[in-house]
Amino acid sequence: MKVFRGLPNAESKAPCALTIGNFDGVHRGHQSLLALARAAADARGLPLCVMTFEPHPREFFMPERAPTRITLLRDKLEALRSNGVDRVVVEHFNAHFAAQTPDEFVRHVLVEGLHAKWVLVGDDFCYGARRAGDFATLRAAAGQYGFEVEQMGVISEGGVRISSSAVREALADGNLQHARRLLGHGYAISGHVVHGKKLGRQLGFPTLNLRISHKRPAVSGIFVVQVHGLGDHPLPGVASIGVRPTVEDAGRVLLEVHLFDFDAEIYGRLIRVEFMKKLRDEMRYDSLDELQVAIAQDCADARNFFLNLQNGALPETGSRVFATSATDRIP
Repeated sequence: MKVFRGLPNAESKAPCALTIGNFDGVHRGHQSLLALARAAADARGLPLCVMTFEPHPREFFMPERAPTRITLLRDKLEALRSNGVDRVVVEHFNAHFAAQTPDEFVRHVLVEGLHAKWVLVGDDFCYGARRAGDFATLRAAAGQYGFEVEQMGVISEGGVRISSSAVREALADGNLQHARRLLGHGYAISGHVVHGKKLGRQLGFPTLNLRISHKRPAVSGIFVVQVHGLGDHPLPGVASIGVRPTVEDAGRVLLEVHLFDFDAEIYGRLIRVEFMKKLRDEMRYDSLDELQVAIAQDCADARNFFLNLQNGALPETGSRVFATSATDRIP
């Protein structure tokens, strides 16, 4: 899969089948749309291209009311690749891009920029300045400029729309099982392990640290996790994602993972942290001693969670879960 920042260069301006959206989470609704687009691309002998935006348009227009982010860009791109996408255009959403009229968007972006021959959009798709363009205007433009256009309806389950908003709500509520059903897989964040302040090591709980590139992740708090990418099987642990109010007031979001019985230095390695259960919200403690006691209890709760899984209380997951021994239970 090729990734372009902005419109592709002349080398890759071959005609394509195109779909457009933020694709935050690449949930089951997105997956259905991508499957339809992939089939249409194959039927026409075209590569499948996705145009997505960075930042999210709502972050540009209303930063104080911007939605939380379900996926980092790396995870979004990997999900698009695994759903059969050939090219991704990550378009920088700025004032100039937002000011285009609907006709300018179609002419400059879809036709001259991407050479789209077939376009698929969702039921709520709008485009152009002040969201003046909709499916009706896009269909009229398709006749004028000579490309096909289709619209996909709502994907729902039990009468509830499968959407990024629904995934965000489930994650904010700590309902990881519902998020799993909406996503079609366990919720996870990937990243490279970076150096931290080594405070966890001083407290007796060394951590793997991953930077979060934006200020509003869809999850925050303390979680039972398992980490992929460090061996043949996922490794169990406990993680904190947030701003670390006891030790830092800089507002930087960090994902810290303490793996059980693991103390190797793996700086720079790419890992994927899968969230299994929320234990509690992030808290500020009056002392590091209090923080140390809280971390010890979180570890105990996480170990017992994995022991319960080993005893048969398995979640709805396709991933292999680390197995603990009966001696690992902590009261």
